[in-house]
Amino acid sequence: MDKEARQGRNQKELELSEQSLFIVKPDAVARSLVGDVISRFERKGFKFLKLKMFTFSQAQAENFYGVHKDKPFFGELTSFITSGPVVVAIIEGNNAIATTRIMIGATKSFEAEPGSIRGDFGLGFSENIIHASDSQESYDHESKVAFE
Repeated sequence: MDKEARQGRNQKELELSEQSLFIVKPDAVARSLVGDVISRFERKGFKFLKLKMFTFSQAQAENFYGVHKDKPFFGELTSFITSGPVVVAIIEGNNAIATTRIMIGATKSFEAEPGSIRGDFGLGFSENIIHASDSQESYDHESKVAFE
């Protein structure tokens, strides 16, 4: 491949590159699955920009899940995410948001495809191993809350 073709390919990859956030939830941390989850994103080729472990405060959880505040499961969500430490990451790569959503699988673990993170490790609805931003708007909000 000549230099001009490589530059064109690199420019196209930059145009497709975006950032996404995922959170390894308390159930996965308690089950020592953090390394398994992170390694899937590393093997996929994503670049890790930020990574930290912390425990959500109630206020952070309510802000983070604010889009669900009027839904009947809001209390369960905030209670679970504050129940123990989480590991939050910001990753970067081509189509990061859509690719991450495919990698994690359906929200209900019993509906998630085998080979997806939830399909392989999840045990339920709230206890489903991982959260990931589902849009650019979600990423913008969630990354501010998680890395404030």
